Amino acid sequence: MKRVTLFFAALMVITSSFASEPKEKESAKPIELTRATFLEKVFDYQKNPEVWSYKGDKPAIVDFYADWCGPCRKVSPILAELAAEYGDEIYVYKINVDKEKELATIFGARSIPMFLFIPMNQDPQIGMGALPKKSFKEVIDTFLLTKETP
Repeated sequence: MKRVTLFFAALMVITSSFASEPKEKESAKPIELTRATFLEKVFDYQKNPEVWSYKGDKPAIVDFYADWCGPCRKVSPILAELAAEYGDEIYVYKINVDKEKELATIFGARSIPMFLFIPMNQDPQIGMGALPKKSFKEVIDTFLLTKETP
């Protein structure tokens, strides 16, 4: 009987120690956009084609990519890391140019990967090619979040 009681006591201690551990926060991931969600979350070019007007509540990176594109596949995990790292400071969006041809045409995505860097109070800037993580972090910190570099 002592062994059973001791076993249950040990089990309770182990169970309570796991329950009290803080759970990992769910990390942010890149968000796939369609034409409809782009119009809703980023920019409604149909209503206001002349003047850029960002609809988001924090800066964003929009990745124009294709599944068959080698450089795009190389950059994809970097963007996932950045989405998790910067969490609720920026949005990381993805647009498949094969599925969203209208968006690719409007933004001139003829060479991919292509990135649209969208700050809160300035016009967006375009970046081309498979950028390294260091370059993305530089753009995020200095252009999107306007943090000073050390």
